Amino acid sequence: MHAFLLAATNQQGGSILGLLPLMLIPVAMYFLMIRPQRRRQRDQAAMQSSIQVGDEVMMTSGIYGFVTQFDGEIAWLEIDDNVQIRIAKAAIQRKVDTAVGETAVPAVDSKGRSTPIKASEIVGADADTGDK
Repeated sequence: MHAFLLAATNQQGGSILGLLPLMLIPVAMYFLMIRPQRRRQRDQAAMQSSIQVGDEVMMTSGIYGFVTQFDGEIAWLEIDDNVQIRIAKAAIQRKVDTAVGETAVPAVDSKGRSTPIKASEIVGADADTGDK
């Protein structure tokens, strides 16, 4: 009988140790996935609430512009001279740091007009685009 009880306690100890990795998976997922995502969301919300009129921003779609006014959760973005678009405030991905020279400046010819970018000037464009 004593040997039977000893064998039963050894089996219970082994089954608890066998379940330990399964119990650690949710804990690892929390620290590796959920917690960093929540931190990114908090940082993004803090950045979006700190945006003021006049800041240069980049949207999630890659459009650069200057914030001209806010209307609740809508921001007005000036993307060119006298060209403004309405965007959702949540679509602002980041502020552009003009202090380090990071800015979106259109290409301008000698007469001060915006010039379109040729396909051959785009990095990774094929050589035979037909532009001559």
